[in-house]
Amino acid sequence: MKVLDLQCGHQHLFEGWFASEEDFQEQQQRAMIECPLCGDASISKRLSAPRLNLGAARNEPAPAAQEPPSNIVTEQALQAAWLTVARRILADTDDVGTGFAEEARKIHYGEVPQRGIRGRATPEQADALIEEGIGVLQLALPDALKERLQ
Repeated sequence: MKVLDLQCGHQHLFEGWFASEEDFQEQQQRAMIECPLCGDASISKRLSAPRLNLGAARNEPAPAAQEPPSNIVTEQALQAAWLTVARRILADTDDVGTGFAEEARKIHYGEVPQRGIRGRATPEQADALIEEGIGVLQLALPDALKERLQ
């Protein structure tokens, strides 16, 4: 198993697991690798150090790892938090597809039971919903999150 540090064209960092270097190259050529945050398929490898287990050869104590101050939020922590929120949104809402504006109106005017929905709306449809007093929030959810990860 080969674990690679990857980066999309928008500078999001993530990890990918592949059977081999050839497997990574093949998947990249077929545009099968996407950023889990934005869905970008322009992926590049980042430099990463291999882990060598040489501790058994020496009896020296390992140096204490220096942790960043607790008040500093790392980019990876922000990405992980966003993925958690995005997965929660997907789990707690119904996908109504391109019928989002119509379904949002039905919910707002009490024609159907209230529930969380997500879907697609044109900018004009979203503006019209807002003018009617219907709250909408535009979120870019990568397609990769909508499928089961393996």
